[in-house]
Amino acid sequence: MTVCVAACVHDGLVFAADSATSLLGANRTTGEVVIERVYQYGNKVFNLDKRLPVVGMTSGLGAIGNAPIHSLAKDLRREFKTDGSKYQLNPDKYSVAEVAEKAHDFLFTDKYSAASKIEGDHSLDFWIGGYSSDSDTHELFKVGIVNGAATVECLCRDGQSDLFWGGQPSAINRLVMGYDNTLVESLRKVGVSDADLPGLMDFISSETVAPLMHPGMPVQDAIELCSFLVETTKGFVRFLPGADTVGGEVDIAVVTRHERFKWIKRKHYYPQNLNKLETDHV
Repeated sequence: MTVCVAACVHDGLVFAADSATSLLGANRTTGEVVIERVYQYGNKVFNLDKRLPVVGMTSGLGAIGNAPIHSLAKDLRREFKTDGSKYQLNPDKYSVAEVAEKAHDFLFTDKYSAASKIEGDHSLDFWIGGYSSDSDTHELFKVGIVNGAATVECLCRDGQSDLFWGGQPSAINRLVMGYDNTLVESLRKVGVSDADLPGLMDFISSETVAPLMHPGMPVQDAIELCSFLVETTKGFVRFLPGADTVGGEVDIAVVTRHERFKWIKRKHYYPQNLNKLETDHV
């Protein structure tokens, strides 16, 4: 399980995610799917190509077959640089849309379709944001795999500003939208018809949404907003019944037009003073 947040502002893109990784199993008596383990050191934010101002992030499935998503992201990064690979990128002439399409083909066509079939409902979101070689404005795409069907969706282009989140969205939905996904079913239970629901939900959203974003927000404020939303979700899930499926450290990365990809906050295997090539600023 996961929470991941992407903020698009004029200054650039901010990606933030927690580190909890949940392993599922089956109840031996009932066959019901249960959470067997929750680990706190998963990697969900990626530097997809160290030559380019591009960032990746994942939520949903933690692995395809026996390959963790973070390992597949590194495999894809290697393919981007390999001469003759069908996934090779030209660092002088590429687009974020091209990166997203190649990620779709790699994750879905090459990996997911070749892996053992996954039973039951499942989904994987792979977010890709950054700057194309010939553009001064950012773009954000999402590769989605839901129960065996895959899509590539453009969420933000031409430097648009907005806030996006995925994984376990309930806490952020309640905070930002003013309600969570249970509201629709609750309205049905009290007699609201399906024909009336869309208009009613549009009205409720217009009255309850919290305008936390501004296009001119400095990137440091966007970083702090994303961190706040991830930390809030961690606290929310902690006090709910059940496993702490959102938790661990928060990893944050930023892509800007001039500074390109930068880690802002990142887990390390060893002390930070030994990471001579890493900086903690934009």
